[in-house]
Amino acid sequence: MKNLLVKQHELWLVTLMASFMAKNCETKRNLNDFSDILFRHFTWIERELIKNGIDYDYNRDMIPIKVEKLSVILNNIIERINAIELQLVDVSKELGFRMQKDFNYIKYVISTFEDEEISAFNAKRVYKNYNLSKEATDALTLFLFEESYKEYELIMIYNYLKANSNIDYLNKIFQILVDESFFHLKSFGEMMAQMGILGVPRVIHKSLYKIEDVKQFLKDGIEEELAAKEQCLELSNAVAKDSDELAKFFDFINYQENYHIELMQDALKYYEEKGL
Repeated sequence: MKNLLVKQHELWLVTLMASFMAKNCETKRNLNDFSDILFRHFTWIERELIKNGIDYDYNRDMIPIKVEKLSVILNNIIERINAIELQLVDVSKELGFRMQKDFNYIKYVISTFEDEEISAFNAKRVYKNYNLSKEATDALTLFLFEESYKEYELIMIYNYLKANSNIDYLNKIFQILVDESFFHLKSFGEMMAQMGILGVPRVIHKSLYKIEDVKQFLKDGIEEELAAKEQCLELSNAVAKDSDELAKFFDFINYQENYHIELMQDALKYYEEKGL
């Protein structure tokens, strides 16, 4: 079951990356929806591991995604699903049935997609034909690489904390933070694909999510969110003269960080008041 978790993790990420690459709106929407379903599968396998008292982590193999045709990665998704189907005997009958039926439909829909030329790796670093200065382009490129990894990291951290907690109050906060990080990761991934610089976030070390001192993690996280706000503000200023739309987008992300900080402070307060 631990290996199944790894393979499902990789399948989810490949499908998410494929959604960023696709240009056809319906294809993109379907792949995005499927990636959400596959992530839920991942959390359900995780739940069974926890119920059975099996120690696990979020380690995975490197995921090559650089392709010239969408059909190549779509075929890879189907191959990964086929391999996972052979391991469904390792989970409960009910979960295995659900995953199999989802897989059947996902494979069918994917088989109907028209092929596309992929431009997500051409390294042109042009976003929506905006004529950004080199300074703004460099700042945007660095931000997207750093923040896409950070948001992936936060998804995995808060998901792990939620999966291994029985405290409803905290789990509601962790779920909100997972959902918010998903929105940011998807936003940044779409931008990276349009700029031709799409990449898979690197593997995160288990020490980042197997946290012994959650209170200190939250304190550090609040400081990181404050730093992220500064990065967004700097980037907004850097692109403001070249693109009003981009400036407003990064202001929008910046203001969202305010509530993330409030949620983290709320969770920290709960830990302190309960003596956890």
